Amino acid sequence: MESAVVPLTSGDGRISEMIGALRQAGLRLTAQRLAICRALVQSQEHPTAQTVYTQLRREFPSLSRATVYNTLRALVDAGLVQELGPAGDGAVHYDADLSPHINLICTRCHRIEDLANVSLAEVAQRVMETSGYQLRGARVAYYGLCPRCQNSADSLDPSQE
Repeated sequence: MESAVVPLTSGDGRISEMIGALRQAGLRLTAQRLAICRALVQSQEHPTAQTVYTQLRREFPSLSRATVYNTLRALVDAGLVQELGPAGDGAVHYDADLSPHINLICTRCHRIEDLANVSLAEVAQRVMETSGYQLRGARVAYYGLCPRCQNSADSLDPSQE
């Protein structure tokens, strides 16, 4: 069923941008690549390439890891997805939310969350005024223990961090 057409719905502007970037990178638009874009945009997490691959493998049995990695690389190179780097788990994570925001990273379970309702616009303005830089983007991350890990029985064991 891999030849099924996955229709775009209204409000899929981000996915349309991604499609354009993939075409510009010389990649054919396939149902698999469209599903990768959709998975990134709809994700409430910050998935790894392996997570995206595992999530889509049932729907697309012939999906290769190379397709996932090449698609992610093209989207990162086009500036439509941020590569966050490892969250202490040795894997690169990806974020399709390009709005200025803060990432909270748990040093135990490696969960990455976006901190909502915090404006970085004032900080960015101050940085530009004091440094003379013309900013192109920012990544702000705080590391610590998420509430779930704080409440776990072994939260006092520092070897788990």
